[in-house]
Amino acid sequence: MPHGPLHGLRVIEIATLAAGPTVATTLGEFGAEVIKVEQPCSGDPMRTWGDRRDGIGLLWKSIARNKRFTTLDLRTGAGQSLLHQLLEVSDVLVAGNRPGALARWGLDYDSVHTAHPHLVMAHITGYGSGGPKSDRPGYGTLAEAMSGFAHQTGQPEGPPTLPPFMLADGVAGLAATYAVMMALYHRDVHGAGGQLVDVSLIEPLTRLLETGTLAYDQLGLVKGRSGNMLPASAPRNTYRTADGRWLAVSSASPSIAARVFRAIGRDDMARDPELIDPVRRQERAVEVDEAVADWVGRHTLDEAMTVFEAAEAAATAVYDAPALLADEHLRARGTFVGVPDPDFGEVTVQAPVARLSETPGHVTHLGRDLGADNEAVFGALLGLSPAKLDELRAEGII
Repeated sequence: MPHGPLHGLRVIEIATLAAGPTVATTLGEFGAEVIKVEQPCSGDPMRTWGDRRDGIGLLWKSIARNKRFTTLDLRTGAGQSLLHQLLEVSDVLVAGNRPGALARWGLDYDSVHTAHPHLVMAHITGYGSGGPKSDRPGYGTLAEAMSGFAHQTGQPEGPPTLPPFMLADGVAGLAATYAVMMALYHRDVHGAGGQLVDVSLIEPLTRLLETGTLAYDQLGLVKGRSGNMLPASAPRNTYRTADGRWLAVSSASPSIAARVFRAIGRDDMARDPELIDPVRRQERAVEVDEAVADWVGRHTLDEAMTVFEAAEAAATAVYDAPALLADEHLRARGTFVGVPDPDFGEVTVQAPVARLSETPGHVTHLGRDLGADNEAVFGALLGLSPAKLDELRAEGII
């Protein structure tokens, strides 16, 4: 793998499932050496989570990309001691266990910082530290409910709706990743020590939904569910076409809204000052939405998209997975790449999201067997002898 911008950075990941591992995955895509530490018998539950092939989780293959795989029983003193040896020669620790568990293992931030003052520790939990719920079990589903996301998502007369994917974990993972980079910058550029990056699953998502708390704080409004409509961007919705397919339209700016109106043959709407003004257009969002829905419903998807593209309106077909992989624009950008894998032959995964012109990210390999790199990490890196490794293995420490 070419040297990425994070070459020379070593990351120890003891987190499981999605949020914490996402941080380490992103750092590993750009050159950091990521050593994943799992329980010897069970491993990360992500290994068998969701859709599987031959008993192996498909998402595991992707989220575990570029990592080295070791096992340590962190409930034992010997396992904790070996982890501290790794931390001594590393830069970042990514953890996701509840604070109480880390404290029992001597891996709470105060203990880690005392032993390894240079280390940046990213701790991603359901509720974050410092409050009465800090040590409660928390998963993304609870964060999606507590954040207000479920309350605002769904049809007006329908129930609160949860996302069918790990939204809160993904958003928290991205937030923690940039926070880790800021902490490393502070350490390496300003000559400071390491510090704690404390991220909950709830707060990154509430930040994206801040219009709700702002509206309540300043206007006393409690926003409810509005389906796919967003009055501030009307027309904004998904629309069923004459051939039973779907397309999406968005009109956040007045000029784009006018293009949509002209595209559907409603020049009168494009000339109406109330429908061009973004504030007054909100009050007539239902009228606008119905006009677009009526026009789209009388055309096939191909017919409608031909018109919208010619008008340079903001519209697209609603994709499923086959359409996503086949899209010519995404194929031209290399959004998805095929990666050789000893279990599956080749797996198509998404490439690193950020495109750096001089030091791009890479995917070198996908998730591998539990403890696949024990000898390389504990032997070559920490200097343990083969006999010692056999002893640790026999005792269930690795």
